[in-house]
Amino acid sequence: MPELPEVETTRRGISPHIEGRKVDRVIVRQPRLRWPVADDLPARLIGQTVLSVGRRAKYLLLNTEAGTLIIHLGMSGSLRIVDETANVAAHDHIDICLDSGLRLRYRDPRRFGALLWTSQEPLQHSLLKHLGPEPLSAEFDGDYLYQQAVNRSVSIKQFIMDGRVVVGVGNIYANEALFSAGIHPRRSAGRIGLVRYQRLAVMIKKILLEAIRVGGTSLRDFVNSDGNPGYFSQSLQVYGRAGGNCIKCQAKLREIRLGQRSTVYCSNCQH
Repeated sequence: MPELPEVETTRRGISPHIEGRKVDRVIVRQPRLRWPVADDLPARLIGQTVLSVGRRAKYLLLNTEAGTLIIHLGMSGSLRIVDETANVAAHDHIDICLDSGLRLRYRDPRRFGALLWTSQEPLQHSLLKHLGPEPLSAEFDGDYLYQQAVNRSVSIKQFIMDGRVVVGVGNIYANEALFSAGIHPRRSAGRIGLVRYQRLAVMIKKILLEAIRVGGTSLRDFVNSDGNPGYFSQSLQVYGRAGGNCIKCQAKLREIRLGQRSTVYCSNCQH
C-alpha cells in the first residue's frame, strides 16, 4: 500500500502539471472502486480549475472553487501525468483531461482506491475529520505522544499506526522508527517514558522526511509520478530483513505479527 511518503511524492509530482489548469473532460472507464465513482463526478469537475493539490494523511485533495476531489490510492493505485496520445492499459480506470492537453490518469489494479467529491470543507469529510495530526507538523512531538499514551495497553507499534493518534505512520515506517528509537514493538504504549517518546517522535519525522526525499519506498505496486520506483527500500534497516543481521549489533533480526502486520525487530537493540 502506498504510504505517506509515496502519497506525498505523488502530490509533489503531479502538482506542477495540474495546478492552475482547467478540467476539459473526465473519462471514467471503471466506476467500481472501493466506493463507486459518482455518476455526476464528470459534470462536477468539467470546467473547474484545479486551484491546489493538498494532502491529508494518505488522501490527496484536488481543490477547486466548487469543491474538492478526494483521492485515495488504496492498495495499488497510482496517478500519472500522461499526454492524450498515451495508450490506455487494462487498469487505467479514470482520466482527468486538462486544457493543457495532459491527463491525470488514475490506475488501480486491485480497485481498493477511491475518488470522492465533496462541496463542503474537505477536512470535515467523514474520512478525514477524526484523523490525528500530521507526523511532520509542529503539533506532533514526543510530549503529544506521551500524553496520548497514558493508560494505553496496546502495543507501541499499533499505537503509532493508529490514524486517530497520528496519521501516515504505516507498517514499513513504524518498523523503522521503532528500531531507530530502540523500542521493542510489543512494549505497551502506556509503559514508555517521555524521553523515549521524544526520541521516537524525532525518528518518525526523520525517517518520513528521508523517504520523501528519495521518493518513497519501492513497493511492488508503486512507482512515483514520473514512472520511476522510489529508492528508500535500499535504506531499510529492519523491514523485510527478518533472519538477517542487525546493522548495529549483528544479532539475527526476528519477525512477529502485530495487528496482522509483519513486524521485524532486534531483540538486542530494542527493549
